[in-house]
Amino acid sequence: MKIGHLVESLDDRGAAAALADLAGAAPAAGFEVVVVALTPSGHSDAATRLGRAGAAPVELNVAPWDPRAVFKVVGALRAHGVDLVHTHGTRPDVVGSAAAARLRVPAVSTLHHIHAEPADRVDHLRRTAKTLARKRFMTRTIATSALQRDWYRRVAGSVAGLSVIPDGAADPGTGSPEEVLRLRRGLGVDDDEVVAVSVAPMRRGQGQDMLLDAIAELPPEEPLTVVLGGDGPLRRWLESRVAGDEALSGRVTFRRSTDPLVLLRGADIQLHTTRHDTMPRMLVLGQGTGTPAVATRVGGIPEIVTRDTGALTPVSSAHISDELVRMVRDPELRARRGAAARSRFLDRFEVSRWAARLGEVYHSALGHAGAPDPAELDTPGALAQG
Repeated sequence: MKIGHLVESLDDRGAAAALADLAGAAPAAGFEVVVVALTPSGHSDAATRLGRAGAAPVELNVAPWDPRAVFKVVGALRAHGVDLVHTHGTRPDVVGSAAAARLRVPAVSTLHHIHAEPADRVDHLRRTAKTLARKRFMTRTIATSALQRDWYRRVAGSVAGLSVIPDGAADPGTGSPEEVLRLRRGLGVDDDEVVAVSVAPMRRGQGQDMLLDAIAELPPEEPLTVVLGGDGPLRRWLESRVAGDEALSGRVTFRRSTDPLVLLRGADIQLHTTRHDTMPRMLVLGQGTGTPAVATRVGGIPEIVTRDTGALTPVSSAHISDELVRMVRDPELRARRGAAARSRFLDRFEVSRWAARLGEVYHSALGHAGAPDPAELDTPGALAQG
């Protein structure tokens, strides 16, 4: 099978990063990945990795509302001889379903977001129309979490044709002693210091302000260094706040890294204290590095972090602070949760398993003999909290 994945761009923060991992695992699962982006993104690590996996992406230059969008996508997909179109995102859903119809091939769509915020009548009608269009034009729909599945059921009235398959990731590996030592030396921390890392993007809703509130509440004697390794529009504000607070400046440091996994592999704890999130990829990768997490109990996060692999807290600086203290003071707890996190990643999220599940969806959508029924592809057991 040759599967054409349609994305908005090859931005490393979008679906393309996961597709680069998928491209390497796809052949063993019986299919080949073709990635087409509607808009160019310049240099991206995802594009480089796709090329290395033998799936050099196609970048179009399709402006919003461009009437030629469908024809351009059809041309790109036809040139690669795709058997099925898999879309990721709002505009790719619209353009991709139309392109699939012209090519007379099935279309599969992955839900990457939940539109559950309050809406006026016009927004509600628009969301309902999109859901009905998805049911009409998509052969199969994939939710990345049980949370999305339940939301979709409320909006669409049923989950017919929908499967729950969380995005996977290539095994990031655990940190070697040398890698851990390099990070600690770079931070200038003592051997008994605990290093906690956040690599969440620094934008509204990701909760770094609440995390700083939590750190400010820590007892001063706790041997903890916190590294903020993400980036984004709020970075300067966060840096300014830390610089102006003596308690924070002595404990919090900022590190720009082209590879967040380097920070995660060297960390004792991963922090992900967002106010909302669906299935954050970096939290999944953190589990792969064997790093226990302190994370907020929102969105699809409880389907990644369990009581065995980390601590889930309410959206509250006080609760985050309490769990941090508990983890800092108990190295055996960190080790136990870290080992469980690594095991859970390999069992639930490792890319070869993801590829195999997607392969079953593709066979089903194409009507291949022996393909499982879509209802059998819902995997709530794989997502349940341990």
